[in-house]
Amino acid sequence: MFRKLGFLVLAACAFQVQAKVDATQAARLGQDLTPLGAERADNAAGSIPAWTGGVQPPAGYTPGMHHPDPFAADPVLYKVDQSNVSQYAALLPEGQRALLERYPDYYLRVFPSRRSASAPQRIYDATRANAVNAELIANGNGIKGAFAGIPFPIPQDGMEAIWNHVLHYKGDQTHFVNNQAVVINGRASFIKRDRHIFYVYNREGMDEQGLDNTLLYYKYRVTAPAKLSGTALVVQDPMDQVLSIRKAWRYSPDDRRVRRLPSLAYDSLQPDTSGLATADVVDSFNGAPDRYEWKLVGKREMLMPYNSYAVHQQGIAYGEIVGPRTLNPELLRYELHRVWIVEASLRKGFSHPYDKRRFYIDEDSWQILAVDLFDEDNELIGLQESHPISYYEVPMFASTLETLYHLEDGNYFVDGLDNNEQMYDFGARLSPRDFSPAALRRGGN
Repeated sequence: MFRKLGFLVLAACAFQVQAKVDATQAARLGQDLTPLGAERADNAAGSIPAWTGGVQPPAGYTPGMHHPDPFAADPVLYKVDQSNVSQYAALLPEGQRALLERYPDYYLRVFPSRRSASAPQRIYDATRANAVNAELIANGNGIKGAFAGIPFPIPQDGMEAIWNHVLHYKGDQTHFVNNQAVVINGRASFIKRDRHIFYVYNREGMDEQGLDNTLLYYKYRVTAPAKLSGTALVVQDPMDQVLSIRKAWRYSPDDRRVRRLPSLAYDSLQPDTSGLATADVVDSFNGAPDRYEWKLVGKREMLMPYNSYAVHQQGIAYGEIVGPRTLNPELLRYELHRVWIVEASLRKGFSHPYDKRRFYIDEDSWQILAVDLFDEDNELIGLQESHPISYYEVPMFASTLETLYHLEDGNYFVDGLDNNEQMYDFGARLSPRDFSPAALRRGGN
């Protein structure tokens, strides 16, 4: 089903040999492979269906709605809990097994598998061109010969696979309001943020010359609670973050000043997360890959969070979603899907709370769905999960909710709670000028 793949060789010349695929391989895209490189066919058991183009919006849906669940009538096939976790152990990330073994009232509801992921046709077309042109450069910290689409739809090593996640399509520009929660000793504290993102790599009309080593621009403003209201952040994110570091500025309403942050990458802590989240766990992983060695382990069928419309629906109280130890399992959906498994091991000379990470990447979208986190003693200490849906109006497949569980102390972090906010605006009128320190200062007045 897949070729045996060895360890990543970090020499630049090796990247150039491995990166491109020939025209014969690229011709498989849209044939036995989907346009983004997944296996189109069903699995041997029939428990994973063939990909047929994604999901269509349910009748009555209009943009601006919280996306109705097209699979609401699906039955629960079975539940995995503390009593039967050993039976399903081979299908679960280590971190998920740890949660099930620890909490007797936690469980996974497993539903029929629905391959709902899709992207615009222009992303498919760009992916086909990238397959024969894209190369890793600068020891894997940069890419040339690629724009808009997935750079390496037929990946040859772990670094290519992680770049596919970093660059998978998430729209052109977005304005949205959502909430994050820090759960410590079973008690949740919520922060509401008004956010804007302007994507450069994926946007319509982009070509390689127009990238100028820029991936995206991002900013947010805290609107609640009152003690943090007005605090703001702006980020300018380059493609190659070794060549040009990520730039970030923070505005404080107390003194009405904008200050450049010395670092907002790697293991630096995200502001306002009570130390529970490092900068590079946003969207499951982001930023430069240079501090890890990457291994493409292969592809496996696993139980993953998927089609998480139930937890996305409008009007659910955030306290009903965020429990004292985990998210409410009655609102979560898991399905059997094929995922690429990538292991990242911290290189000598660098420090990070996560000495090793094991990523589970959706074959259909390249969205990371789960991550096992290990410390320097190779002890499992954390689990990340992304709960994705299809945003019909774009279309794109991305997380609606992300969690990071700390397995040692039972605390956890949640981001993306939007049930009681206006739905995302994917047509927001934005430009790079809106993401400067001066714009941040003007917004604070």
